Amino acid sequence: MNDSDSTTSSEKADIPCWKRGLDITVILLASPVLVFCAALIAAIIRTVSTGPILFKQERVGYRERKFRCLKFRTMYAGVDAATHQGYLNNLISADVPLVKLDAQGDTRIIPLGRLLRSSGLDELPQLINVLRSEMSLVGPRPCLPYESERLQPWQRERFTTVPGLTGLWQVSGKNRTTFSEMMRLDIHYAQNKSLGLDLKILFKTIPVLLIQTWEMRLKKNTEPPVARV
Repeated sequence: MNDSDSTTSSEKADIPCWKRGLDITVILLASPVLVFCAALIAAIIRTVSTGPILFKQERVGYRERKFRCLKFRTMYAGVDAATHQGYLNNLISADVPLVKLDAQGDTRIIPLGRLLRSSGLDELPQLINVLRSEMSLVGPRPCLPYESERLQPWQRERFTTVPGLTGLWQVSGKNRTTFSEMMRLDIHYAQNKSLGLDLKILFKTIPVLLIQTWEMRLKKNTEPPVARV
């Protein structure tokens, strides 16, 4: 049993009623499209690679409680996570823009995996985490345990609200911001969350994801061809 299993009731009580109401309403209204997209993505992953369709990863959420975050698997099964940990540690130490590792080319990613990641479609299974009250549609990105261990005391205020699929950081530059800037955006949201702010972030999310996908496509088209032997 993980920490979230024994604290779900407490978390539900602390989540604002309007936030839970918004989460459930949006999921119900979008469920026909979401189910179709999820089934299609699952079929694609099963076709292009072997291994589980879902990727489960321990994350740190509300009040620093750990939970199993769900994603569609976009990497080959059994790849080493140490590469990502080292890359993230360098980004935090240097406090440079948070450019994803796969933006620089990552051989661990399955066919069409980059498209799923840039469009945010790989995170659709996190709607299950939302229904479990472990996440919300809007909130700070749930961080990894080794990432949370490096946070300074002032940065831990980001844990005073439920993590989300999208958030203020995601619609405010994301890969162009540094780790410290991301922390400040997360804390600003935690201190100022409201129904109006959540709606604003949700409406901005789809255009931002479309731009990210387009930029990824342009970058891919300008990359030099890989020599084959």
